[in-house]
Amino acid sequence: MLEEYPRPSRSFDEAVDPDGSVRPASRGALAALAGHDLEELAVAVERHGADEGVVFHAAGGDEVFVIDPVPRVLAANEWSRLEAGLAQRVRALNAFVADVYGERRIVAEGVVPARVIEGAEYFEAAMQGVKPPGGLWIGVAGLDLVRDGDGRFKVLEDNVRTPSGFAYAAAARRALTASIEVPPHDRPRTLDALPEMLMATLKAASPRGAARAVLLTDGEHNPAYYEHEWAARELEIPLVEPDDLDLDTVDVIYRRTNADRLDTEVGELLLEPIREGRVAVVNTFGTGVADDKLTHAYVEDMIRFYEDEEPLLPSVETFDLGDPALLERALDVFDELVIKPRGGYGGEGIAVLPHADPQDRERVRKAVRESPTDYVAQRMVMISCHPTVIDGRLVPRHVDLRPYIFLGQDGHVQTLPGGLTRVAFDEGSLVVNSSQNGGAKDTWVLR
Repeated sequence: MLEEYPRPSRSFDEAVDPDGSVRPASRGALAALAGHDLEELAVAVERHGADEGVVFHAAGGDEVFVIDPVPRVLAANEWSRLEAGLAQRVRALNAFVADVYGERRIVAEGVVPARVIEGAEYFEAAMQGVKPPGGLWIGVAGLDLVRDGDGRFKVLEDNVRTPSGFAYAAAARRALTASIEVPPHDRPRTLDALPEMLMATLKAASPRGAARAVLLTDGEHNPAYYEHEWAARELEIPLVEPDDLDLDTVDVIYRRTNADRLDTEVGELLLEPIREGRVAVVNTFGTGVADDKLTHAYVEDMIRFYEDEEPLLPSVETFDLGDPALLERALDVFDELVIKPRGGYGGEGIAVLPHADPQDRERVRKAVRESPTDYVAQRMVMISCHPTVIDGRLVPRHVDLRPYIFLGQDGHVQTLPGGLTRVAFDEGSLVVNSSQNGGAKDTWVLR
């Protein structure tokens, strides 16, 4: 299968060494594909997902959840290090949100500028003074990780409002295991504990300890409605829309609506019950201050401040362009950076300057100079590649990783083994979003 596979060059290849040999962790997975017609296997895996109804809902109709049949594999020792770094980071992010709406010690001690908080799109002044049960602001986190050219994982973005995708990770696992046979010694860690992890978070968030929980959805037009249905069914809790929500019968709401702000119908409905401590929401309103693109520049400092530890998992270097000194530093290396609108999402509006033509670079430079606080800059990471089936053969395509972290009582953290690997199917593309010809891979963590 790898006879014509291109040798890795600038990007780290997850499965193939620079000399063309298969990395030890990936040998079992690739061996399991041997003897298969890759084109037929890709069709069979995609059909399995389609038969289960695994789709994204969109205005133009349902979009198929495309699953590549080549699993991405992480060795047990590497995952152990990664898991520790994820837990450390999410605990610090949760402490930051509590501090933002509490004493703001991190501002008073000069670690994070007040403008970073107050300029965040999802900062909610009305949440000031709120203390959720157990101090649980962030119940579920889904961080976006990339590998750099040396193979080191780094955090590209933090997602702590309504992170989605864990049900799609479980669907990718079912689709793949239905299509290939894996010897027992190469089988990955199971994802079976996912519902228990999520339920433990809901119970930890409940004001009365026993979770009378519901999953709150926008309804069928929400792009991730498949996941809403799956989670409610697996947790054995009601799936309700805002008009059907009876707050007198609920302790904790797993909120999966797109209404992330308090100035929405859902926000106005839930604000007073939250402030009074009658109802908990996972993830609650105001957590978006922690996944703001500018806040990302300060997460390593947060870990040192709240955890009194050095970060185990680094961030992709992010420049606070509102700091004049950092702005000038960024402008000195401008052509090497990725520029993102501070309020953007889904890969929209991103300028990858090393790949841009000179006119576009100057246009972006002018925009940044005129309004630096509207943008953030990050070091470009030539994210890793993984063998992917395109037209019946294996070729390298860029991937990232979204692991799912569940925060519970007393800072206890559980992490789903692996998470969702996202892959860009277009050659050379660094944008892995499904809306821009991206798909997914099953992610294996070896035992």
